[in-house]
Amino acid sequence: MLDKLGVARALRELGALLQVQGENPFKVRAYEAAARSLEESREELEALVREGRLRSLPGVGEALEKKIGELHATGHTPLLDRLRSELPPGVLELMRVPELGPRKIARLRAELGVDGLDALEAACVAGRVREVPGFGEKTERKILEGLRRLRERPRRMLLPQAMALGERLLEHLRAGPGCRRADLAGSLRRRRETVGDLDLVAEADDPGALLDHFLRWPAVAEVLGRGGSALTARLASGEQVDLRAAPAGEYATLLHHLTGSQAHHRKLRGLARERGFALSERGLERLDGGGRLPVGSEEELYAALGLAFVPPELREDAGEVEAARDRTLPRELVRLEDVRGLVHCHTRFSDGRATVEEMARAADALGMEYLTITDHSPSAHYAGGVGLDRLRAQWDEIARVQELVRVRLLRGTESDILEDGALDYPDRILERLDVVVASVHSRFLQDEDQMTRRLVRAMRLPFFKIWGHALGRLLLEREPFACRVEEVLDAAAESGKAAVEVNGDPRRLEMQPAHLRLARARGLPVVLSVDAHSTAALGSLRWAVDTARRGWVTREAVLNALPATEFARAVRPAG
Repeated sequence: MLDKLGVARALRELGALLQVQGENPFKVRAYEAAARSLEESREELEALVREGRLRSLPGVGEALEKKIGELHATGHTPLLDRLRSELPPGVLELMRVPELGPRKIARLRAELGVDGLDALEAACVAGRVREVPGFGEKTERKILEGLRRLRERPRRMLLPQAMALGERLLEHLRAGPGCRRADLAGSLRRRRETVGDLDLVAEADDPGALLDHFLRWPAVAEVLGRGGSALTARLASGEQVDLRAAPAGEYATLLHHLTGSQAHHRKLRGLARERGFALSERGLERLDGGGRLPVGSEEELYAALGLAFVPPELREDAGEVEAARDRTLPRELVRLEDVRGLVHCHTRFSDGRATVEEMARAADALGMEYLTITDHSPSAHYAGGVGLDRLRAQWDEIARVQELVRVRLLRGTESDILEDGALDYPDRILERLDVVVASVHSRFLQDEDQMTRRLVRAMRLPFFKIWGHALGRLLLEREPFACRVEEVLDAAAESGKAAVEVNGDPRRLEMQPAHLRLARARGLPVVLSVDAHSTAALGSLRWAVDTARRGWVTREAVLNALPATEFARAVRPAG
């Protein structure tokens, strides 16, 4: 039996194997769409299957309903079993190499018998890949570099996947005997973009009994280690979970110890020594032998060290300890409830899976004040970009739907930043829009100078625009493109016609926190966006908020924390 995330992984594997076999791209995308719908759904898969409601998910029709049901019940479906038997196991690994797509993989298999990463690396080292038509020496070098990065990359989960799994584990743990409280710790509590191992901390009357209860979780496949009040286990899906239990007096310091980065803790231990304490996971011990200082909360711990409280998302040794000492930390980071409008939303007019009306009604249900319709511009052929011939129909549909909903609809675009830095609609169109998100979707391999010039020109254009998913990365798939970010931010600030986006798509989550702090140091405003291609993806706002908090962003800096009229005035392209 597979859970929701396991079924989503199997659907993606199905799509990837079909892609290698040259299947219709629309069919391949259907599997990706169904996988994302499952991941984004707030409902349990078991209930959806049992009640026959799978087809209520976007992108799930009769055929996919059957496959999802089979995967959930048995872990298998005939098509996936057949594809696995027909293709060598290493083919899926080849799909992860940045320079390779299905056609190139098929050519390498046919010409060189390449069936996995080891065979590919051997062929590159021997100089045989460059001899295959369509490749060459430069491509061969890039493949080798991609292989190196791939092998160095540890097994990690995207933030929402880790959070979904962590929350289910917490629910199980909190139902255990004598569990007073339990929390997530580690990089997940800091809301890092990707997560390796899961860390859980619990307060328990009987730690051993609680550990026994945890091991009754059905997905625990192996106990890797256990001693006293701690254990490490591996789940059937491969994730490692570290659980620590503590008595009441040590819970706060244990949670703190297992949350911050190592560098953050080194700084705190130094401060503790200066104040006559030894800081450990058990608490603050007086160096003069006077015993342990009671610590009932993380706030009390920071206060004992002479510091303002440091929120978990900031505990990275990126200047937060010094700011806490000097009382210059942001007084209150932005919160989910501060955001009043949903920005960067796609509909069926480009590559979205919902209509304008469906997106608007979903925003209404969430209590949002406004929603921007920002479908792709004409150059995004792969995403059904909205050409001038279809723009009027889109505007008419937005006007029709506005009569049916409370949420204010703003018409806009996610405009491609072209190779020369121009935007993808003529000025006469940009002037009539309410909002422009400007993003790079092509020519990612331009060198640092070319990309920097391209973005600097875009930021200096006379229309207000939001710099979308800044460096084009796809987490665990594609590295950020080369660019001198500070130079682009300087141009954006000088123009007075730009804001930066925090993109909540779980595969993007950028700007990165360090770049956000640079943007804020220049006075650039921030927009927290969902980059939603479905109604379910409107929930990605929480990940944008988490990423913004990691970049020290406050409510006052966020444009879509403004009421609708003020937001529209702030982002109007011709404003």
